[in-house]
Amino acid sequence: MLSERRRHRHGPFDSTPLPGATVADLDLDLFRLEYLPRTLDQSVLDENHRSVEMQLASVRFTDVDGVPTVTGILVVGNDPTAQLPGAYVQFVRFEGHDFGSAVLDEQELRYNIIGVAAQLEALLKGHIQTRLLQLSEFREESRPSYPLEALREVCMNAIMHRNYESSNAPTRILWFADRIEVSNPGGPFGQVRADNFDRVNDYRNPSLAAAMKDLGYVNRFGRGIGRVRVALERNGNPPPDFVVDDASWTVTLRSAG
Repeated sequence: MLSERRRHRHGPFDSTPLPGATVADLDLDLFRLEYLPRTLDQSVLDENHRSVEMQLASVRFTDVDGVPTVTGILVVGNDPTAQLPGAYVQFVRFEGHDFGSAVLDEQELRYNIIGVAAQLEALLKGHIQTRLLQLSEFREESRPSYPLEALREVCMNAIMHRNYESSNAPTRILWFADRIEVSNPGGPFGQVRADNFDRVNDYRNPSLAAAMKDLGYVNRFGRGIGRVRVALERNGNPPPDFVVDDASWTVTLRSAG
């Protein structure tokens, strides 16, 4: 928190260049073939004759001297954890209801955010179970234990809002038999407090938030919590639980059955 306060007058951490990083630390093919087509119209790309170095700087993936920024390394870096040790997702699936139960699956997603999003989508889909509901005498409906859209929103928001500056802890997804706990290092930021987080928005990582919104991973205009609540209610899940303190943020989703 002290480092964030000291940095306030110098701009957000995610816009700062990383000492020792070079353009060689960025996946330029991923930037050209994946990021740009997903964030710009093809007509704009066809008319854009700027060099890749200028394109990287224009989206704040590098500074004016060509040094990769935190956001550039996170979104299209070859290995973000080489410069930012906590920039990965830890996933653990437990058989039972507590940490003492057997571990069914454990993975560390050590990719850039585009890679994490793809791997996480497959991972979550693979662990979501479905149940058959009898709606009437002649009608049945299959429903998941968790709505994918709610789970995806919670996980990607944890990645977006976490503290990359002064914590090496990963973003964690702990999946128990009856619930999923998603946590990230970094408590409320700016105008956000533990008693207003569902009404007030602020961004610890504004450049990262913009890039993730352009990629379609998050909604940058503060509707994420509302969308999660609606999706859970529609699917028959209890409302989400939030635990917010100065150092971390945890969201708990409970199974629909």
